[in-house]
Amino acid sequence: MSPAKKFLIMFAVALLPVSAMAQAQKPHRQPSISVTGEGSAQVTPDMAVINLTVLRQGKTAREALDASNEAMAAILAEMEATGIEDRDLQTSNFSISPQYIYPTQDDNRRQPPTIEGYNVSNSLTVRIRDLKNLGGVLDKSVTLGVNQGGQILFTSDDPSAAITEARKKAVEDAMEKAQTLAEAAGVELGAVLKISEVANPGRPAPMMRAEMAMASDARGVPVAAGENEYSVSVTMSFKIKD
Repeated sequence: MSPAKKFLIMFAVALLPVSAMAQAQKPHRQPSISVTGEGSAQVTPDMAVINLTVLRQGKTAREALDASNEAMAAILAEMEATGIEDRDLQTSNFSISPQYIYPTQDDNRRQPPTIEGYNVSNSLTVRIRDLKNLGGVLDKSVTLGVNQGGQILFTSDDPSAAITEARKKAVEDAMEKAQTLAEAAGVELGAVLKISEVANPGRPAPMMRAEMAMASDARGVPVAAGENEYSVSVTMSFKIKD
């Protein structure tokens, strides 16, 4: 036997234990079924968050600011008179901006802009915990000087019960899907290997219903609270029994 052949045989024999060890160390992959379940729950809102903005113009920044301050002070006083607590009132934006005019360019030369006046904007975010007051607050705010905003978010002070119900429904949905897949494949489900929530529940999705329309009084702005829907998704992995 030539030296080259003898070397190749010895090299191959030396590799056999390494190959066997690699096979022994290779992890055994557990057969499993993975599914995603979805669940949702509805709840009637018990609170509204609104944004009210006072925008005032003036020849000077001082003039615009004074007009804005006067209107916002009256609005805050009205909120207090309505029973809205300080913790539910928050200034969410304030800005002062010059208003420019651009002279006519008769000779095709660029003319520098000049300041014509100033805008002052002051925004107030209000949480209204008694929805019967919502229409009246909106109406009175406009009377007192609100001329921008008005966005409304209906929400719940404590949505945890609805979110918990949605999670339970999501798990039930995932288990039903896994069972259907197992039966179709002719296998039997085992224990749960892993379960996780895909994403934390975000803001509720509104589900508007006409019969929920309401107004606090004859002068109030008609509003509809409807229902909010909280949705949850979960992923689950199940062992397949041998």
